[in-house]
Amino acid sequence: MSRIHPTAIVADSANVAEDVEVGPYAVIGDDVVIGSGTWIGAHASIVGPTTIGCNNKIYQFCSIGGDTQHTAKQTRVSTLSIGDGNTFREFCTINRGSDQGTNKTVIGNNNFLMAYVHVAHDCVIGNNVTFANNASLAGHVEVEDYAILGGFTGIHQFCRVGSHVMTGIATISFKDIPPYLMVSGNTAQPFGLNTRGLKRRGFTEDDIKALKTAYKTLYRSGLTQDKALGELADLADKYPDVGHFVEFIKKTERGIIR
Repeated sequence: MSRIHPTAIVADSANVAEDVEVGPYAVIGDDVVIGSGTWIGAHASIVGPTTIGCNNKIYQFCSIGGDTQHTAKQTRVSTLSIGDGNTFREFCTINRGSDQGTNKTVIGNNNFLMAYVHVAHDCVIGNNVTFANNASLAGHVEVEDYAILGGFTGIHQFCRVGSHVMTGIATISFKDIPPYLMVSGNTAQPFGLNTRGLKRRGFTEDDIKALKTAYKTLYRSGLTQDKALGELADLADKYPDVGHFVEFIKKTERGIIR
């Protein structure tokens, strides 16, 4: 028995694994590859070039792999790559890359995108990231592993969100958000470490204590950013998580939230 509903439209050039389930009126276009175990709901639209891994769930009315929302003319072939085990709830919109960026949008594994989430062109999302309803990424945004973006969070183009970050509802950020922080507001401000999240993910008391020291040195000591990072050099050598915190900040181009 076919797992593709008779009202669904699947392009001849699409490569869809035999056990993929496609719901009523879904449309799968040319140059789309979909891996085993994936489920696609009613009225979903997937266009290519898009590669989707295994065991993903794409709910009804999602728009996956659409053209970049960019006013500049696009001349090169752009792509979208999605890993395994992701969930895209109703009305998510995920765009391919652009000529103005890397020409590819990349989403890793085991991410959970709730309803109406938008991921723009050239974004890179890691693994185990959660987007609450209506969270949106502008173009060229990077989100590291285990970040949690609260509902209606908006991240400006070219910004980065560090690993294990948690944002409050309606957070708006125009700058990079360093790893491990809790942030909120328009514009985003830091409110300490995401301590509860870190404990849930197995960080030890020593790890968290070291990160608290790093946070206080950066945000509470009154030192300039460069001097604060200098003060953290020894701690970064001893604790890899502090090292990641420091290196993330050193690589910032837009500056970090203050």
